[in-house]
Amino acid sequence: MKNGIRLIIFTLVLTALSCKSKEKQPEQNKVDITLKKKIGQMIMVGFRGDAIQKVDTVLKNQLKNGMIGGLIVFDYDVVYKKADRNIKSPEQLKKLVNDLQNLNEDRLFIAVDQEGGKVNRLKPTYGFPASVSAKYLGAIDIVDSTQFYAQLNAKTLKNIGINLNFAPVVDMDINKNNPVIGGYERSFSEKAEVVEKHAAIWIDAHAEAGIISTLKHFPGHGSADADSHKGITDITNFWSIEELIPFRKLSNKKAMAIMTAHVMNKELDSTYPATLSKNVIKKIIRDQFEFDGLVFSDDLQMKAVNAMFPFETILKKAIEADVDILVVGNNLEYDPDISIKMVDAIYKMVQSGEISKERIEQSYRRIMTAKKSI
Repeated sequence: MKNGIRLIIFTLVLTALSCKSKEKQPEQNKVDITLKKKIGQMIMVGFRGDAIQKVDTVLKNQLKNGMIGGLIVFDYDVVYKKADRNIKSPEQLKKLVNDLQNLNEDRLFIAVDQEGGKVNRLKPTYGFPASVSAKYLGAIDIVDSTQFYAQLNAKTLKNIGINLNFAPVVDMDINKNNPVIGGYERSFSEKAEVVEKHAAIWIDAHAEAGIISTLKHFPGHGSADADSHKGITDITNFWSIEELIPFRKLSNKKAMAIMTAHVMNKELDSTYPATLSKNVIKKIIRDQFEFDGLVFSDDLQMKAVNAMFPFETILKKAIEADVDILVVGNNLEYDPDISIKMVDAIYKMVQSGEISKERIEQSYRRIMTAKKSI
């Protein structure tokens, strides 16, 4: 009899524990989904398709599930080697951007590299206004001219629905043989005060239109003698501390962010390029500049980081360094599943304790604060 009673009690206890376990399971799933969505806000990727019907189903599902925080548009597909990516005309791009926004319950960052001159995704051949280079504006050094082109650019982006521009370049034009800055006329000047003056006009014009500008490429790419798209770019023997001046003086501007450079400066960090370096991002941008806005990585598919480290290491070190948004243009190579791989990899690192939940929360707060301003 006693054994029968004990068996009944034992059965009841097991049933109760089973019920509690089942009760916890949905809660655990909810926590996992919430954490993954916060990680997703830190992801910005490029994609193919000039209409919503042509966009990869994987990407659309990620957007619907809130697992991506931002997208970047291009006109030229590097893999296919032809202008057949996202941009055909103002009307087409506006509809694409609107359709993408409607897939996501949160506001997406929709970004573009629209500097003007040679780095100009919205070209006149597609029906967009003509632009001029930063070098041209810095050389004539007329405030009204810079204001005109900045306002024209901001109006164009606003009409389309693009809310984040990876410009202005505040690299100083120190090395005239620099293949990717000087060579493309992307710098306003070799003088810090000229760079600062014209970049400030640019930022203000875009801020008035509700568009976030991005200072790039920190800690300065203008003195380099190589292109970080193609491989390791060591600036140790070229870089000077003066290159920080435009970044420092403009870092208190509203509605702006900072983009890192994949450059190696062994005096700042002997192991990692700037994008992956606490010594560069955390110590200088966060601690010295006291900047609490958004920090974007440059494209993580660029060879200056991609050829040096495993992709999981790149993600981990960038987050540890205090990068908020991890950018993969998905254009130097193409992977339709890249956003899923990034979220899953970071989620596993948080679960294992390699990255803290607090670090994810920190970037999530900065991102959501910035999104409220656009």
